[in-house]
Amino acid sequence: MSRRKIIIDTDPGQDDAIAILLALASPEELDVMALTVVAGNVPLELTQKNARKICELAGRRDLPVYAGCDRPLERRLVTAEHVHGRTGLDGPELPEPTMPLAPAHAVDYLIDTLRAEPEGSVTLCPVGPLTNIATALQRAPDIAPRIAEIVMMGGAYFAVGNITPTAEFNIYVDPHAAKIVFDAGIPMTVMPLDVTHKALTTADRVEAFRDLGTEVGRACAAWTDFYERFDKEKYASPGAPLHDPCVIAYLLDPSLFSGRLVNVEVETGSELTMGMTVADWWGVTDRPANATFIGDVDADGFFRLLTERIARL
Repeated sequence: MSRRKIIIDTDPGQDDAIAILLALASPEELDVMALTVVAGNVPLELTQKNARKICELAGRRDLPVYAGCDRPLERRLVTAEHVHGRTGLDGPELPEPTMPLAPAHAVDYLIDTLRAEPEGSVTLCPVGPLTNIATALQRAPDIAPRIAEIVMMGGAYFAVGNITPTAEFNIYVDPHAAKIVFDAGIPMTVMPLDVTHKALTTADRVEAFRDLGTEVGRACAAWTDFYERFDKEKYASPGAPLHDPCVIAYLLDPSLFSGRLVNVEVETGSELTMGMTVADWWGVTDRPANATFIGDVDADGFFRLLTERIARL
């Protein structure tokens, strides 16, 4: 299999961090070109700092990190410190990063890179709000057909919401951006809550990270120790869903996942259901399919892959 060029658009976040590490631990399959960073789980000042901390933890000071949009297109920023802690990466104590930010804005980087690379050679992997990508599409509509695919974490269908009764966090933070992206005609594969809540941490799975005996393994265990407290209390579940690593795991081994090509519309008009992803799972409308929504995952296989790759760092 040839290496897939990817750009990870992110708002780290403990699960974002593990997704980034999984990608960086898989250089045979994935060429991570850059991280583009957006406000989401915490404000941009912290997400861009967290992204650089993760690169340094992985020994990848060479990987460019571009800071992007610091607020949604039309709404005020909603953050998730109640889940991720004050810094967004609460858990292990990581040193302040010393690598610099890349000098360009993330949106400019996306536009320039997609125009310069061969058409259909770059996959975008957003694991946060879609503000950077939507802004790039608004400013440069010509880049849409140049994107090979968008593989993203966001939305829900049967599982409904985790930030409101009907909306998943990434989509809710910037529903107008999400609508632009879903309507852009780009091939999309989506990891909604319905599948990520089947990839739960457990005591054994967290200990497997710690038992690696590496700095990265201990950091992953400490992140999940902190992060899972919220879901255990909210859902009375045995652990927490590792949402964002599902995106990278899908790129590495799509056989772990199954889903359905459906029409997805994003609600932007109703405050009651703002950010809801209305997925026509049963094909009851004549709206054209625009996204593959993933519905199931081999959770044991997912965690085996994740642990084996994290052990490389």
